[in-house]
Amino acid sequence: MTADRHGPEASARQAHAEATYERLFGPRDTSVPEQDPELMEILRRFIFGDVFDTGVLDDQTRELITVTLLACLQTLPQLKAHTAAALRVGVTPVQIREAVYQLAPFVGFPRTLNAVATINDVFADHDIELPLPAQGTVADADRYASGLAEQLPLYGNEIKDDLADLPAPFGQLLPQFLTAFCFGDFYTRGGLSLAQRELLVLCALAALGDTAAQLGPHGRACLQVGNSKTVVVAALVHCFPYIGFPRAVAAVRAVRDLDEAA
Repeated sequence: MTADRHGPEASARQAHAEATYERLFGPRDTSVPEQDPELMEILRRFIFGDVFDTGVLDDQTRELITVTLLACLQTLPQLKAHTAAALRVGVTPVQIREAVYQLAPFVGFPRTLNAVATINDVFADHDIELPLPAQGTVADADRYASGLAEQLPLYGNEIKDDLADLPAPFGQLLPQFLTAFCFGDFYTRGGLSLAQRELLVLCALAALGDTAAQLGPHGRACLQVGNSKTVVVAALVHCFPYIGFPRAVAAVRAVRDLDEAA
């Protein structure tokens, strides 16, 4: 067998990976032949034998991060599997939904809607009644003011200042849109703590890969709302198998020198 070829150490690693896999997804049906067994063996041993043991994250946080990444990447079959895994390890349907909802300002509505349809299919398979309980906390007229109250302590006026020289009315409207939409419509919702939201957004930005200018500010915000640097780095390391080494390392580099007392 392949495990024997790699020796006792690899066999122990494989056994550990299989145990983690079963904790997340249930027993694996080993009677079904795989068309690419070597790749799947590498995948399972690395993700479930190595990465899941690296850092201080619990299974619930890991699966929320994974759902976030897969929604960003639009890898919907894997999103379906990990939504079920998230439920299995104790993540609530509302937490899963909120993790996906808050991606709209970062990936746009079409990809968010694809992800929502996928997680809703899993909820239906688990006899979870839809729609889920509402989590909105602000009236339409209050969304800008409420969003600004969330945004200013974390990010100040940096985006407003950066866009101020755009032709009228865009220099004023774009920062208003960001504040009311991203922070007013989503950061004010229930279902996730602010620390969870910031951590998941940071992982989403890492997955998108072309957001280097935002990784530092969001890394600082992660620390400011109560995540330790150990948690932040562990979350970005968890991203590695899903988004690839270059993007994960770029994100780690963006946060490694941040002051934890920020």
